[in-house]
Amino acid sequence: MNVQKYRKDRGMTVQQLADAAGLPKRTVEEAIRRDTCSVTTAIKLADALQVTLDELCRDRQDTSESE
Repeated sequence: MNVQKYRKDRGMTVQQLADAAGLPKRTVEEAIRRDTCSVTTAIKLADALQVTLDELCRDRQDTSESE
């Protein structure tokens, strides 16, 4: 997950992201630390960060084409 990257790119603190997503700060911290979260949490984080779920969840190496 790219929560930390997009959060930093937007100049948001963890608390600001939590507030924007309507989530407890601890939930956001755990998503960042564990690099995983529920689908519901991911949707809220993606909306708050104004990115797609794909952008939020997919690692860069996962996006390369496999032919």
